[in-house]
Amino acid sequence: METLSTPKRAAILQCLCEGNSVASTTRITGAAKNTILSLLQRAGAASEAYMDEHLVNLPSSHVEMDELWSFVGHKNRGKEDPRELIHDPVEGDVWVWKCICADTKLIIGWHVGGRTFENAVRFCRKLPHRFAKPPQISTDGLQSYPLAISYAFGNDEYAHGRLIKLYSKNKEGREVCIGARKVKGYGKPDMERTCTSFVERSNLTMRMQNRRFARKTNAHSKIVPNHKHMIALGFMHFNFCRVHQTLKRTPAMAAGVSSHVWSLREVVEMMDASEAAAQERAFALAFRQTWAE
Repeated sequence: METLSTPKRAAILQCLCEGNSVASTTRITGAAKNTILSLLQRAGAASEAYMDEHLVNLPSSHVEMDELWSFVGHKNRGKEDPRELIHDPVEGDVWVWKCICADTKLIIGWHVGGRTFENAVRFCRKLPHRFAKPPQISTDGLQSYPLAISYAFGNDEYAHGRLIKLYSKNKEGREVCIGARKVKGYGKPDMERTCTSFVERSNLTMRMQNRRFARKTNAHSKIVPNHKHMIALGFMHFNFCRVHQTLKRTPAMAAGVSSHVWSLREVVEMMDASEAAAQERAFALAFRQTWAE
């Protein structure tokens, strides 16, 4: 089977990370749809594994959390969602739970699932080992956060502040935000730093650069695994490859995780190295089992 060159694969990932759909990436690069989807799955899995390994013991002192709506297959259209009773997302409305460092803008952790208390707990439990010490946490008024965060961190060292937005109806009967108030959640948070501005701006960046997150589109994800892989690849690109306009460097460089701006060619090389290492581990395990028998 013919393997695409590294520059060709890097060009495909560049198209996907810059907001092109799979169909437009096919037209631009000339690669087949199945080839692009296969590369997306491999790059997404390698990116998630790499960030899980390296985004640990971070010096972040203040982080923000939020949820970003998307859909897979079709929208729920406001109907009662039976997926509320299960953990893993299926077709319909799917939310991306996200944690970002307010100082370095690094996407520290994320979780894909419904907007339920169970998923809030699963998201928060992915975070404690990523910090050198518990940070101050800022969230919106979602009621799942206080208990989910306490379950995850399980100590008295962290601080939690909430920014609760206030809504009212305008003349057309639509709900509009008319203000916000800050509420102490737990510990001794610095209420002046309690906000969700950075994570909400990151949500906008995600919608602009990921075609699958457009609100009215036919380029949406058709299955959840591909949705997750594109999210992981997008966060890899944001953290390691994209220079932040304010920081003048990548979030990974600002956090001390990387020493330089990554190219997508390096992401492809990282993916190849990760797959080669996994094959070696699998061969070594099979070899030991054979001799044990």
